[in-house]
Amino acid sequence: MAAVVGTPDPELRRTAVFALQTLAVAVGYYVAGRLGLVRQLVVEGAVFTPIWPPTGVAVACLLILGIRSWLGIALGVLLVILSITSLRPVALVNVAGNTLAPVCAYLLLRKVGFRTDLARLRDGLALVFLGALTAMLISSTVGVGLLVLTDRLAAGSFWAVFLAWWVGDAMGVLIVTPVLLMFHRAQWSERPTRWKEATGLALISLAAVPFATRSPISLLFLVYPLLIWAALRFQLAGSMLCALFTSVMATVAATDAVGPFARMTRVEVMIKLQAFNGTMALTALLLSAVIMEQRSTRRSVERACQELVEVLEHLTAGDNRPSPYDPPPFGRHGPHKRDGFP
Repeated sequence: MAAVVGTPDPELRRTAVFALQTLAVAVGYYVAGRLGLVRQLVVEGAVFTPIWPPTGVAVACLLILGIRSWLGIALGVLLVILSITSLRPVALVNVAGNTLAPVCAYLLLRKVGFRTDLARLRDGLALVFLGALTAMLISSTVGVGLLVLTDRLAAGSFWAVFLAWWVGDAMGVLIVTPVLLMFHRAQWSERPTRWKEATGLALISLAAVPFATRSPISLLFLVYPLLIWAALRFQLAGSMLCALFTSVMATVAATDAVGPFARMTRVEVMIKLQAFNGTMALTALLLSAVIMEQRSTRRSVERACQELVEVLEHLTAGDNRPSPYDPPPFGRHGPHKRDGFP
């Protein structure tokens, strides 16, 4: 008796794919959260992270996989909370706030027609002002408000801690989301000259950035020529990787209170670090977006000019080609007397 092999149930397959994607998003959020907790600052007795990478992971997952990623984000938030404290009913409010913020960012970006290639200036501005600065107000308001309501933070310290929390969440979107979107759409070039230049830029950055962020003299401005070089030559891939590495090194220096962050109060360290990270991320993201948009416009103009040249060549060739309706030089049946022949 022959065995009948049935085709897989499409509904079961979709369920399995959804479960795997949810698990992958949760694991990615949790790993990013553990990395973010490695370096912390204290403001008004509250501990916060200068860069909170999970927000960037969450927004990127929503932009790549769609709104269905919210469940994986919520599960990842819950796993991070369980790794640092015991589960209490009030923690579910934090889960809701940290899930709602990236979902709101996704909806706002989708509303304005955001494109994940970040090839337009409007996409960079949308990610900055809608995805980062506006949407992350939700998570910071819920988180700090919960600390005040549970008497774990004095009401007079609300705004200082709120600012630190908000900027940390926004920095995760500004720095981590573009990098993940870039890797998702990566198209690696095989030209050896570009790889040589990329290697040179990487080596110089590996030497210059740690020196600039740990030097007792304030030399953080040395980073900006590297960002401009990376944006001009490698667009989003170069500028955002350089910004990510610089932000990590600056955060390490700030939490160690060395280099430009030495002999500062904790509030001063927070303000200087967040101002530097914010301006650097904005410079890298918006400059690369402007360059990519200009290059795309130039390619469109070149294609239009090439098509116009081809049309003109075709028309010119058509003018020189004899028409089937034109009579032959001596008529259709040979020369006639009226043509001057006997």
